[in-house]
Amino acid sequence: MWLNFGKSPQMLLPQPIETQSLQHPIFDEKKVNVSLLRLDQIHSGVSGNKFFKLKYNLEEAKKLGKPSILTFGGAYSNHIYATASAAREAGLTSIGIIRGEGLDRKNPTLLHARERGMLLHFVSRVDYRKKNSEEYIDHLRAHFGDFYLIPEGGTNSLAIQGTAEILEEKHREFSHVCTALGTGGTFAGLAKSLNSAQTLLGFSSLKGEFIREEIENLLIGSNIHPKGRLEIFTQFHFGGYAKWTDELIDFIHWFWKAFGVILDPIYTGKMAFGFWELLQTNHFPAGSKILLIHTGGLQGNLGFTQRTGIALPTP
Repeated sequence: MWLNFGKSPQMLLPQPIETQSLQHPIFDEKKVNVSLLRLDQIHSGVSGNKFFKLKYNLEEAKKLGKPSILTFGGAYSNHIYATASAAREAGLTSIGIIRGEGLDRKNPTLLHARERGMLLHFVSRVDYRKKNSEEYIDHLRAHFGDFYLIPEGGTNSLAIQGTAEILEEKHREFSHVCTALGTGGTFAGLAKSLNSAQTLLGFSSLKGEFIREEIENLLIGSNIHPKGRLEIFTQFHFGGYAKWTDELIDFIHWFWKAFGVILDPIYTGKMAFGFWELLQTNHFPAGSKILLIHTGGLQGNLGFTQRTGIALPTP
């Protein structure tokens, strides 16, 4: 899979994606088979689900002749990191509207974005909340000129078109697919590509039940009618988006020691923790073949350690 920009020589080339078999005594005890889809290895700068979310958006920007990409994110955003990398390889300039004015502007995420040529524009949290306002977008166009707009987190119809390609024919054998859940673009794409014998489990990193309605609206608005079964879990957020506890950090270290796989505390750590809890409480029938999707985001571990002083495994 790649991003091919027609006559342009620039392409965003992926690495082969490994489906890693995981081994642990509890899998034998529960009579399940567990594997991990290593999307974190797909590209050094455009990791995990971001590769798929950006794929068709960048193709569209090139097709429309847009000179630059503008998007939104926080100071440690995986989306900002990936968009800066992808735009650079596509031969486009990029603009990041960053939430918060009194930030450490030299954190690893923002330094990477700057190194990839992204122009960073810091705004107040009040102004940031206007990111979906047409009036505010017009204001940004007046300031920055013409650009192709990608929303915060990258979720739109073209992103879902891309994430629908994550599951391939060889993944049809899995009875259950587990993924982290944020803005919903990856979950929606996976839901679109499920077969009737599969169950998709989404583990929300955000606090609250609102995510269920948001996902329902996203599926309806995208005209997605899943053939398989959908389950959303909202109890594994550890306090909300970007929140964490010692229990989560300990689990991330344990997972690294047990399987040699690095997780992040924002998305994949919470997903894997939730899966482990469900496994221990017999949520999965004997004979289940379970695919965990590693959606990347490991660039944020260095910034997390810098911000909190708590060491995490890093790539």
